[in-house]
Amino acid sequence: MEFVAARGDALLRTASLMCGARQDAEDVLQTALEKAYRHWGRIEPGSDPEPYVRRILVNLVISRARRWKVLKEIHMARLPETPGVSPNHAVELRGTLMEELRRLGPRQRAVLVLRFWEDLSEAETAEALGCSVGTVKSQASRGLARLRERLDRNLAPLGG
Repeated sequence: MEFVAARGDALLRTASLMCGARQDAEDVLQTALEKAYRHWGRIEPGSDPEPYVRRILVNLVISRARRWKVLKEIHMARLPETPGVSPNHAVELRGTLMEELRRLGPRQRAVLVLRFWEDLSEAETAEALGCSVGTVKSQASRGLARLRERLDRNLAPLGG
């Protein structure tokens, strides 16, 4: 399928950030793609299928989190370069950020991943999650505030 060839890697990155372990992300993405394929007729011809597939993906991740109540560590491809930060400190920062992101609820985590990692607009994020733009704004605000508070507390001993 052309769509999977073109967008599969990006969807896998999104799933990895939301699930934690790559194997879990691959499983969820496969399930999402299977569901999308079965209901491909719901996608209007000529329109972009990615928002539909992403919404299925996000809903599966949230459902899985509800069932398991605990998600594994989120893996990022690589930490952005930060001038003046030693490699050891950068690893500690990454670990702290990922741990605190993991502690957020699945809905807040999904909003933050879609808004700031996938760089979706508030409207696109709302569409992907099946909620209002206002919900995206409030969840992003609350999630960022919680991350900020926790990171300030946890990074103080690191000199952050």
